[in-house]
Amino acid sequence: MGAGQGGTGGGLDVRWIHGSPSAKHNTDPDIQVHGYDEHTVILRQNKAVDYEAPFLFLLFGQERAVLIDTGATASPEYFPLRRVVDGLVEDWLARHPRDGYRLLVVHTHAHGDHVAGDGQFADRADTTVVPADRASAFAFFGFSAADPEAVVRLDLGGRVLECLATPGHHEAAVTFHDPRTGFLLTGDTVYPGRLYIDDRAAFARTIERLIEFCEQRPVSHLLGCHIEMTTEPGVDYPIRTTYQPDEPPLQLTVRHLHEIRAALAGAGDGPGRHVLPDLILVVN
Repeated sequence: MGAGQGGTGGGLDVRWIHGSPSAKHNTDPDIQVHGYDEHTVILRQNKAVDYEAPFLFLLFGQERAVLIDTGATASPEYFPLRRVVDGLVEDWLARHPRDGYRLLVVHTHAHGDHVAGDGQFADRADTTVVPADRASAFAFFGFSAADPEAVVRLDLGGRVLECLATPGHHEAAVTFHDPRTGFLLTGDTVYPGRLYIDDRAAFARTIERLIEFCEQRPVSHLLGCHIEMTTEPGVDYPIRTTYQPDEPPLQLTVRHLHEIRAALAGAGDGPGRHVLPDLILVVN
């Protein structure tokens, strides 16, 4: 396998790479690259490389680009993220020449399948890798105990992301809103799969905040970092599945936030699994 184009751009009508019945027959790239528009790239790790198959996001501003998450595999031999990102940046700069262009690497949260590729960027020039742990990430973004629900701005140069601390799945979870595309990048907080809720009270407040946030801004799509559901409502693929031929789309909507809020309200106080058509709440 190699790294290569998995989509030609324009919208989200995408057939994401989803593994293969066997490694012998897997001809998909290690990393699928989909140019959503001229300045926005969505990447997906191949499930044949790691069953988590996370999505990553590369957004270009005038002064710097940001890579959100670095995937589930450290080895550049099996997951050549640095090479793919360098190529994408080089291509973008060929079309938009400028000097001193930088890369920022941040994360939706600190779980291993979202940070494993960080080391590939450790020696990259003009690059800042922000550690994903709560203390480091929250200090970088400017979240504080005095105002934990602040919306902070991350300026890429002519493209300003809005960032929210959104704990519940993980204490260091961050959600990113991109006004240019309308994307709300929700990490593992909301996606078409199993939403593992580590802190129920924090998660419920996060969902409430996201609903309030979306009421005040145009949001085109909620984009999380995994697909674990099948196209049959309420049915997910088993954990560690490496071949998912019947995946639904990645994108969800603001409506799903309301469905999650309602499900939490009726879920009782204890742990449990609460199945919705497009996702599943797993309350620990």
